[in-house]
Amino acid sequence: MRVLSCKFIGRVVNSTLSNVNQVRSLSRNLPAMVKVGDALPSVDLFEDSPANKINTGDLVNGKKVIIFGVPGAFTPGCSKTHLPGYVSSAAELKSKQGVDEIVCVSVNDPFVMSAWGKEHGAGGKVRLLADPAGGFTKALDVSIDLPPLGGIRSKRYSLVVENGKVTELNVEPDGTGLSCSLANNIGKK
Repeated sequence: MRVLSCKFIGRVVNSTLSNVNQVRSLSRNLPAMVKVGDALPSVDLFEDSPANKINTGDLVNGKKVIIFGVPGAFTPGCSKTHLPGYVSSAAELKSKQGVDEIVCVSVNDPFVMSAWGKEHGAGGKVRLLADPAGGFTKALDVSIDLPPLGGIRSKRYSLVVENGKVTELNVEPDGTGLSCSLANNIGKK
């Protein structure tokens, strides 16, 4: 059995402590999940094609907007429940709650989001915006690693933004369930 020198052990301990301090320093700079009262992050999303940028700051300026995030277009829960619920409730949400726009965001490319919206008759009811690199999702701190769906995706959530400020936030407890973020729960808090 070899005996390790005190100098070697000292270097290992100092190196480990240095790494721990670096991690602590980095963790202080990580984003915190968006919360009620926060300004909505200003990030470029895409509608229908990569040529059509939609800035989230511009999108919500002077308006009341519902934004809901889904793990992926064409996935079962998103296609059977989440998106159809907002499409069918769009007129009521707009008339009874004074909502100007309803937006669905997913970490997908804009072509997929466009096709998904057409399949569900979302035109004029729900705008489908792509967050291809997850920039908006990460800025809200609602990303989740789902390897079977391709890696980093969005947790399932809904939020209401009035003139740039988040006024309501509903994030599914497990990130993917179908309860608090559904259309029929908007405005019930």
